[in-house]
Amino acid sequence: MDIGRAVYAAEAHTGVGGMGTAACSGDLLLGALAACAQITCQMVASAMNVPTNSIEATAEGDLDLAGTLGISKDSPVGFEEIRLTLKVDAPEATSEQLDALHEKTEQYCVVMQTLAHPPKLRTDWVRENASEAS
Repeated sequence: MDIGRAVYAAEAHTGVGGMGTAACSGDLLLGALAACAQITCQMVASAMNVPTNSIEATAEGDLDLAGTLGISKDSPVGFEEIRLTLKVDAPEATSEQLDALHEKTEQYCVVMQTLAHPPKLRTDWVRENASEAS
């Protein structure tokens, strides 16, 4: 299923030489997780008739840029830890409803499940206008 495409301005993180005027790839990944979790939680709350006033999601992550820069072979490239926080304002919801909302949100959040259970990843390289070696 093709669900569409989005294009975002992105650049390297300031820690690796970026200007700091656009999101880096890590920002985009964390933003995708937060957005997916928030939307999923809202949809699940609606489907389960859990009364909410608001749902907010934030995602933070830790990474060592020495891995990305190739400075340290001991430092991984990418996030070492990601933390997702969902702030659910639901004063009329029961604790059973909130527990079920928590469980179902995590179960159906596509980005969270993809990060928790990575799919097989394939890359294809297409070289256009490559000069031929003589």
